[in-house]
Amino acid sequence: MTSLLAVIRHGPTEWNELGKIQGRTDIPLSERGTSLIQQLQLPDFFSEIDWITSPLSRAIETGKLLGIAEMLIDDRLIETNWGDWEGQVLQDLRVKYGKEMLENEKRGLDLTPPGGESPRQVCQRLQPLLSDIAATGKQKLIGAITHKGVIRSLLSLATGWDMSEKPPIRLDWQAIHIFSIDCEGAIKPHQLNVKFNKRDPVS
Repeated sequence: MTSLLAVIRHGPTEWNELGKIQGRTDIPLSERGTSLIQQLQLPDFFSEIDWITSPLSRAIETGKLLGIAEMLIDDRLIETNWGDWEGQVLQDLRVKYGKEMLENEKRGLDLTPPGGESPRQVCQRLQPLLSDIAATGKQKLIGAITHKGVIRSLLSLATGWDMSEKPPIRLDWQAIHIFSIDCEGAIKPHQLNVKFNKRDPVS
């Protein structure tokens, strides 16, 4: 039996707006982020499904604002640990570290910040989660609130993308991305860039 995993990135935070790398740093949604998520409504076929979420507050807040009453926290959905780079701006790191930073970025899946984890390691912690979802066989669709780094790693697992070049599919970070998971936990793209419904304004 094939399961489906629908993933949603949390709404914007102040660090997102400033271009800062967040990683595990627990930054809440900004006022703009809260307003943005409040305007969105899940498509009807997402009603009455099970939801899991990253433990970080920006993900949990996003789920609540989308009207999800119950979410099970799963630590495997936490954002990439960016170590010493958290709170920094990517362009500043490129200026500071020069050629060393350029070479690190070329490593793709093995890009590793000091004190952090690589995208390959994120893929490795996600694989048991996918296997667990596949093993339940109880439900066709499961929803997850998570982070950009996690969704990029899911795309890597689903397509073989090694992250050394641009992704094979351009993802809309304000959309829903659905992946299929077979009985052995292998993942493939199912339906990416699914648009949210717009919530009717309160009169």
